[in-house]
Amino acid sequence: MALLKIFSGRSSSYFSQRITEELNLKLGDCEFKTFSDGEIWMKYNENIRGCDVFLVQSTFPPADHLMELLIMIDAARRSSAAQINAVIPYFGYARQDRKDMPRVAITSKLVANLLMEAGADRVITMDLHAAQIQGFFDIPVDHLYASGVFLNYFRKLNIENLAVASPDVGSIKMARAYAKRLHADLILIDKRRPKQNVAEIMNIIGEVKDKNILIIDDLMDTGGTFVNAVEALKDKGALDIYGACTHPILSGNALERINNSSLTKLLVSDTIPLKEQSSKIAVVSVAKIFAEAIMRTNKNESISSLFDLN
Repeated sequence: MALLKIFSGRSSSYFSQRITEELNLKLGDCEFKTFSDGEIWMKYNENIRGCDVFLVQSTFPPADHLMELLIMIDAARRSSAAQINAVIPYFGYARQDRKDMPRVAITSKLVANLLMEAGADRVITMDLHAAQIQGFFDIPVDHLYASGVFLNYFRKLNIENLAVASPDVGSIKMARAYAKRLHADLILIDKRRPKQNVAEIMNIIGEVKDKNILIIDDLMDTGGTFVNAVEALKDKGALDIYGACTHPILSGNALERINNSSLTKLLVSDTIPLKEQSSKIAVVSVAKIFAEAIMRTNKNESISSLFDLN
């Protein structure tokens, strides 16, 4: 078993600290500089030759976070690390996973190629926007779920007359799994997206009136889809409306939209640090799940139980 070392990029320093606390380890020593023209420089300040290194970095915007991770991987490869594990709590550029119109890029495949070419031997990530992105890699990908933490939170609330809603067709599998485990009804919201970051609610499939609703999604960007879903459900007679979202990107005026909506509470994870606090948003940590995955990977033990949406 190779010596385990964990290093953090600048986008995930707090999250990396939580992981090392869970494992009772010290975070690896490395340093970063950004030159005046924007170029990134980094260095490992300790020997990593022959080590099993885990590089923690979420790749939310700006793209410098992705570039920084690639530089970390390249530096680890050139420093003779035995195994280079890219731990990406939030995998950016995942929304472009296919050609849904002519002359567009498949950026999730491009990012997969970049990570492999840089020298990553394994990727550990959570709640990919599209599960098939795992197939874009020719190296092992461990796909973790935040569901265990989220389900525990909502079970403790003991919400009566609950229904779980999917804000779009892409999230229906996740919503069905939550509904099954919370013994709740399932609701599907059928939407049309006329252009990027603009969503129009079309139809709500399922019984909404006099029910408490939990909306499940993997990420929230501008909050437009989510808030439109909240208001549409409210108009149909829903009572309290909750949300659960693994990756709170919350760009633009997303926080303002959430604060001004009919939402009761939004639960998010700490894969992305919140830009500012809100009384309507609660944060739960998934660092323990990543810590367990890292430790088992280092020991060559099975982590299949962490893949279960339970």
